Formats: sequence, structure tokens, C-alpha cells
Amino acid sequence: MSTRILCASTLHGAAVLAAAVDAGCFSPTDRRILLVSNNAAEPEASPSLDELPGFDALRDRFDEVLSWNAAIAPLHPLGWAPRPGDAPLWERHLRRLWELGDDEVELTVESIEDSPASAVTGIFPGTPIDVYADGLTGYGPTGSKIDPLLGTRVRRLLHLGLVPGTEPLLLTEFGVRSEIVPDDAYRAVLRKVGAASPAPEVPCRAPALLLGRSAGETPDPDAELHLRMLRGAAALGHRGIVFKPHPAAPARSYRALEAEAERLGVELTVLEPSVVAETLFEQLRPALVVGCFSATLFTARHLYGLDVARTGTREVLERLTPFENGSRVPVVLAHTLLPELGTGVTEAPGNPDRLVTALGFVMQPRVHAELRPAATAYLADGITPAELELFPRRRLTVLGLPGGLPGRLAALSRNPALRRAAVRARRLGRTVLR
Repeated sequence: MSTRILCASTLHGAAVLAAAVDAGCFSPTDRRILLVSNNAAEPEASPSLDELPGFDALRDRFDEVLSWNAAIAPLHPLGWAPRPGDAPLWERHLRRLWELGDDEVELTVESIEDSPASAVTGIFPGTPIDVYADGLTGYGPTGSKIDPLLGTRVRRLLHLGLVPGTEPLLLTEFGVRSEIVPDDAYRAVLRKVGAASPAPEVPCRAPALLLGRSAGETPDPDAELHLRMLRGAAALGHRGIVFKPHPAAPARSYRALEAEAERLGVELTVLEPSVVAETLFEQLRPALVVGCFSATLFTARHLYGLDVARTGTREVLERLTPFENGSRVPVVLAHTLLPELGTGVTEAPGNPDRLVTALGFVMQPRVHAELRPAATAYLADGITPAELELFPRRRLTVLGLPGGLPGRLAALSRNPALRRAAVRARRLGRTVLR
């Protein structure tokens, strides 16, 4: 007997898995389990994805739907992983709990770097793994060092082909091949999820759709970003505007929008955060979709042919740390491939695949040393100043890449005494400004 366990923490992730099943991306198994994880800060107060409207359209792809939260209660999915010595005990427990017996298990997870996926893969050692990316993160390099014993278990990366012609870098250090979930299958699943969800009541046809970001612990930057989206859409003449909050955003993050909409004289409709944004493209047929660096913008453009605009990407890149941050490649793709809301200008590179390859090397030069020739060729190929801004000069200098400081100046930049003096000067400058 064989069992495939597919892990999902969002309704959108479950939709991608359903599309992969419909497209025949998985070999047949005797049993197919969807393992649902509720990663909310307070799971008891938030509905699990299998309780959300629209999930019934996905349920028949799986023989069973099980809860990871229930299996490890009262532990939280994001804060727990078994100690290595306890993994065999957990495997015996879960095989008994889920009635797996001696089945051969195959795993499909969202990411092997973070919990809960790292916990599940650790409990079932030796099992083959498929990884799926339901957004743009798959185009970037692996964010942290992966144990080779784990990385070599990964057979392939399933992803949505939202940036045609661009190959994912995630897990390629282990020779993992990528496979695209077909557009037709993905769109068909979204259509079914939308049909099974209550259509939002919007008082106008073809509104502008704003995609909210999570405010987190520092709501001010993202709250201002939402206001900028609203003002930009209104300036383009849109009088009916729909705001789709991020599922993790608190209510306070969009109250200011309502006051600003009233001041601007536009009609604002705020949707439930649990709505899958991708289902709105057929339900509402928005005239414009506005966001920051959401993969939903690429879905709107690539699958539905809708007009899209981005805003705030430059500010996000300026405060995104460290440079290896996994969100960097998605932000760069949005910044360079999508038109800016205020100007309509697209800072498109000549070849996004070459840009992503060069960025991947600069982010992870030790992991992807084989990409140095491609990165060198790209940076030496007369790229625009806007593209060069995406690569810090200091980092290019340290790596000895085109665009860095010339040889003698580079040697000075590595001088310990000069670097200490530069640090003191920066501290003094900050003190004076305060």
C-alpha cells in the first residue's frame, strides 16, 4: 500500500495541489491525504482552510482531510519540530493515529525550510518529497542551508509558471527539477472554488481591486501603502474600488482607507480577508488590479489578461534585510516586470531569467557558485542603471563582479582600519541627525 500526504496551510495552496492532481502531476497511490495546518497566531480563533467557503470544491481530490494541529496539540505548528531522537516515536504515533500501518509514504510540502513542513519531513525520514511553490518564491534561491540528507530526498519542484521563460532556482543545488502546474488546470480549479464561494456584493461593474498586505507588528508602512493604492486608483478615474485585506491583517489596517475613500468621493468595498483573491478575477472582472509584490498580480496578468499595477516595491527593497531574504526575488520581479501605479512605467529587464540568475548568485554565492559566469556576463552586458540599483555595490565589490569598485578601491574597502573608521563615521552621522 502507498499513501501520499499533501500538506497545505492556505486555501490557495490547497487549490494549487488540487490543480496538480487534476493535471496528473502525481503518480497513482492507494490513498491521498490532505494534511491541513492552521498557522494563525491563535488557531483556536481562526477557521482552518477546510472550513473556509470554497473548500468543498477541492475536497473530492483527497481521500481524507486531516489536521496537523490536532495531531500535535497543544503545540503550535510554527513553533514546534520534534527532537531528532523523538522522530521515530512520532512516526509510530502518527502511523497509528492516521491508520498508515506499514504504507509507503510520499510527502508533498510547501517548503522544507520551515515548520510545519520541516517537522513532517523529519518525522518520516527517507520518504521521497515533492515541494510546491504557490507563488513567486520558487524563482529565488534556497533561503537557508539545507541538510543534504534532506535536500537529496526532494525529487521535484511544482510551481505555477507565472513568469514565462524564467526557471526557478529553489533547491537546484540538489539537482531538483522543476515542473509547471498547467495553467488550464489551475484556472479550472479557481473557477470551481469561486463558484462554491459566495460572490461578493459590489455596487459597481469592473471595479479596481486592491490587494492588501499584512501589517504585522508595524502597521504604519503597510497602512500608508494601502492609502497610496487607493489614491492612485482614484487618480486614474476609478470610482468603484474593492479592497481585499491580507488574511493576517488586523481590522485597524484598513479603517483609514474608509475615511480616505469618503474624502476622495469613491465607493469602497472591503471584502472578508478569507476570500481567495484569485477567484475574484472571474467574479468581478476588475478593470485594474493593484498590489505591491503579490503573486496574485502575475496571476491576474498571465492567466486572465487583466491590467495590473504595482506600488511600493522600491520602498520594500530598501528596507528588506538581509540581502538573502526570500522575498527579494518576488519583489524584484514585480518591480521590474509590472507597471508602476502612478506613472504606468515598466522597468523591464531585457531578460528576466538572466536577472533572476544573477540575483540568485549574488544572494547565495557559496550555494550557487556555478552561476558566477552567468552573473558576470549579465552585469557586464550593459544593463540599465535601474537594474544595477538592484545589486548593492559593496556586495558586487566583495564578490569581484562588474559594477563593484575598481581593483585598488576594492582593496581599500577591505582594509580593516578603513572599515572601522567608516563605521565610526556612520555612527557619528546618525548621532548628529538625532
